[in-house]
Amino acid sequence: MTDTPRGMDSITQELLDAALIHVPFDGWSEAAFRAAVADSGVDPALARAACPRGAADLAVAFHLRGDDEMVRRLAETDLSEMRFRDRVALAVRYRLDAVDDKEAVRRGATLFALPLYAAEGSRLVWGTADRIWTALGDSSEDVNWYTKRASLAAVYGATVLYWLGDESPDHAETSAFLDRRIGDVMQVEKVKAQVNKSPLLKPFMLGPNWLARQIRPPQGPKRKGGLPGALNARMTVRT
Repeated sequence: MTDTPRGMDSITQELLDAALIHVPFDGWSEAAFRAAVADSGVDPALARAACPRGAADLAVAFHLRGDDEMVRRLAETDLSEMRFRDRVALAVRYRLDAVDDKEAVRRGATLFALPLYAAEGSRLVWGTADRIWTALGDSSEDVNWYTKRASLAAVYGATVLYWLGDESPDHAETSAFLDRRIGDVMQVEKVKAQVNKSPLLKPFMLGPNWLARQIRPPQGPKRKGGLPGALNARMTVRT
């Protein structure tokens, strides 16, 4: 009797574990991928089937593993007494803490800066922002679904770059940087709320606000890590 073939995901994770030793020296490269195949003992044909793009697929798996660890830690944390902005900041910190080796992230940033993989890198950062908002219970069903994730993706991306160069104890300077960036976003949201409440400016926002309510987040399978949305089919003008 032959052994039951292992799932592609388990093979990818095995290769990833083996590759992480080599990535700080070779980057997310073909050399690192081949070394991972040799070290793990995975059949080269199975390895290529699990990761058609080689190390690039392992870099994606590495990022997603960090997202999973962040979500796990959030699920185990009592957030009930925290302000919402502090919950978001904690989620980003958990995501950074999920990484044992900065150099693997640095090498990933280099990989995803290449034109060939730039779209993949943007998708991964967006996916991290989406998983944070989802884990924190976001229930937006209009354009706010997008603006929240876009804002957080920008904050997260900037914070990662700052963190890569931060040598302060316990990354205290990164925490301060993150708090400032979240404060900037909250200030924008405060201004938006003030505009919508202003008797003078509110009439000018009726059209834009109505249109924003017609935009819907991705539904079904597209929602996981997807960017496309939809317009409400019932776009009737309310008087």
